[in-house]
Amino acid sequence: MPKDSGIGASPKRREDVRFLTGTGNYTDDINLRGQAYVHFLRSDVAHGRINGVNTDAAEGMPGVVRIFTGADFEGVGGLPCGWQVTDRHGEVMQEPAHPVLAQGKVRHVGDPIAAVVAETYEQARDAAEAIEVDIEDLPAVIDMKAALKDGAPKVHDDLTSNLCYDWGFVEENREAVDEAIRNAAHVTTLELVNQRLVANPMEPRVAVGDYSRANDESTLYTTSQNPHVIRLLMGAFVLGIPEHKLRVVAPDVGGGFGSKIFHYAEEAFCTFAARQLNRPVKWTSSRSEAFLSDAQGRDHVTKIELALDGDNNFVALRTDTHANMGAYLSTFSTSVPTWLHGVLMAGNYKTPLIYVNVKAVFTNTVPVDAYRGAGRPEATFQLERVIDKAARELGVDPIALRRQNFITEFPYATPVAVEYDTGDYVATMDKLEEIADLSGFAARRAESEKRGKLRGLGVNCYIEACGIAPSALVGQLGARAGLYDAATVRVNATGSISVMVGAHSHGQGHETAFPQVVAEMLGIDESMVDIVHGDSSRIPFGMGTYGSRSLAVCGSAMVRATEKIINKSKKIAAHLMEASEADIELKDGQFTVAGTDKSVAWGDVTLAAYVPHNYPLEEIEPGLEETAFYDPANFTYPAGAYACEVEVDPETGKVTIERFAAADDFGNVVNPMIVDGQVHGGLAQGIGQALLEGCVYDADGQLLSASYMDYAMPRADDLPFYSVDHSCQTPCTHNPLGVKGCGEAGAIGSPPSVVNAVVDALQSGGHKVDHVDMPLTPSRVWAAMQG
Repeated sequence: MPKDSGIGASPKRREDVRFLTGTGNYTDDINLRGQAYVHFLRSDVAHGRINGVNTDAAEGMPGVVRIFTGADFEGVGGLPCGWQVTDRHGEVMQEPAHPVLAQGKVRHVGDPIAAVVAETYEQARDAAEAIEVDIEDLPAVIDMKAALKDGAPKVHDDLTSNLCYDWGFVEENREAVDEAIRNAAHVTTLELVNQRLVANPMEPRVAVGDYSRANDESTLYTTSQNPHVIRLLMGAFVLGIPEHKLRVVAPDVGGGFGSKIFHYAEEAFCTFAARQLNRPVKWTSSRSEAFLSDAQGRDHVTKIELALDGDNNFVALRTDTHANMGAYLSTFSTSVPTWLHGVLMAGNYKTPLIYVNVKAVFTNTVPVDAYRGAGRPEATFQLERVIDKAARELGVDPIALRRQNFITEFPYATPVAVEYDTGDYVATMDKLEEIADLSGFAARRAESEKRGKLRGLGVNCYIEACGIAPSALVGQLGARAGLYDAATVRVNATGSISVMVGAHSHGQGHETAFPQVVAEMLGIDESMVDIVHGDSSRIPFGMGTYGSRSLAVCGSAMVRATEKIINKSKKIAAHLMEASEADIELKDGQFTVAGTDKSVAWGDVTLAAYVPHNYPLEEIEPGLEETAFYDPANFTYPAGAYACEVEVDPETGKVTIERFAAADDFGNVVNPMIVDGQVHGGLAQGIGQALLEGCVYDADGQLLSASYMDYAMPRADDLPFYSVDHSCQTPCTHNPLGVKGCGEAGAIGSPPSVVNAVVDALQSGGHKVDHVDMPLTPSRVWAAMQG
């Protein structure tokens, strides 16, 4: 029977009540007394020299409070990059300045030049249109490979070139990999593009800056996935505000997908302007503005080579990738194509030799950073597409080729410097074959052919690294922050509990899942546990939510803090019952003396902690509140196997997904319903990338896909009903919950599954097509069929 509470149960998400009834509290719902509004004047050219900004006419317009330009930010810090990469030659990356408002040059369409603060948003926008900007157009560079050629226009004049870094990993393997590929019985080569994406969370970004002259304190309300990191970066590196004088609040947030991890110029501006004007300043992004100001995702061009021996065993893998950084380095941009990508190139397979080369390039485009999966989807797409192509070249079954090369013994140290602690890739593939009914595919293909359609089957395996850690290791790799997390468990006198967590929930269901863990540990009802997050003044320092780290890292801190609560509670209970602490047991909210009928309720113990009339004050201080920090010993490694079936209309090239199955190993599962929802959402985003989405610039750096008229988001009728299973559970061995993370899996595993299926469909119709770059639009598929 399914559980009705605690770990493993699926209670409905408590936070959904306010979301579905319109009573959520989002940043745009926050309106402060006396607030002004800001509108940013953004560059309409991709590259240009600013010769002058004339604000005279705009300053006299109705409602204008003040107009800021780059000159107002001289002496103010630029937006920092959070990860310093050292290249294969031992040189640190080139790291250009990223000013809050453009200084000297604009470097992409959307680069903010000036900011108008006015009494109303409409007045600010009207005044911005009256600002005269003298920009000398400069040649723009959009293509990454062209950007690295001699004589290419430089995005940053003070850098030696447009190359941020040339990273090789593992450099010691390079010669051995080259030799293994030269001597291999078979080598499969594939060139592919992982196209640029716009994140498009439901809620656009918002920032409200406030300042109290009475105590010299600044407050920023913002749509962020990690308020403490924003406080650290903005306070220490941009505005120079001591942390105890800076509060950052991220209330309800309508989706992030990575794009709300980063510190943005608009946040720093609103905080700065509020201090300058001594009044609140608010900015709300329009959807059109989001296309030009939110960090975008992916944008890799890769050549991958897979070498096999005469028995079809993988012997070596080599990749060469160009990764677009855009015009500036966003907060974690440099880590995505390197340490979040290169270390996953082993995938689920025991390939003994791997070498990954990544050239990160500056171009006159919107900055690129982490998007759901962050490096792992790019790695999986390369690997799983080249394996599928190799199977076709060798004339073997693609599932059999994968099974033959699976890692089967754990722990397993990969040649790209990580160690998988646990997994069972054979089990997930077995489960996939069952839930996808692969044995019935031939009959379904025959039925499609009778209707004049081409049916294809695509299979994919993936592994990802979640809960990036430990801090000591990532520090050596260039991270400029720790990657631990923290939780405080505060037990109130009547037994109810407030848990302050460093993680941030923006759709993940923390307010439901976290209480399930605490309640099960204490044997109390989940309704007695409240989760507090998103406010740097109320919670311990935390690193926020991204990379499927919430339960594995912050949840582990919560477990450790709760264990401390239990230990202290047992001391109190032992005193109340005049028993030995070693004999005290806690079960179902009751403390009992082992082997006796003596017991005391949870509420009695908590009341004694705060009303210490009968209390060993000489041994235990009053109160019941504990904090724990948790720094993981390793990544966690969720893995799975996916299958997609498509129909292709040979007359139009239109692709329809008919079936999709996902078998995942997430370790222990706290709330199966929430996990299902996370997988469903990830699959929608991955299918969106595979079939529909694509961010397109022209040669002059104009964004051609700058609205929903031109950027195709997946709709309900683009998606199938999914068969989802996560019963194959190999618990993580190094965190107390045994969890691995589930938030990004669907977006990682689905794109190669879809592309593999489409290629299979085309080949079944006699078309000699071994690859089609995403998105697989009807025109692209039709053109591929025409040769």
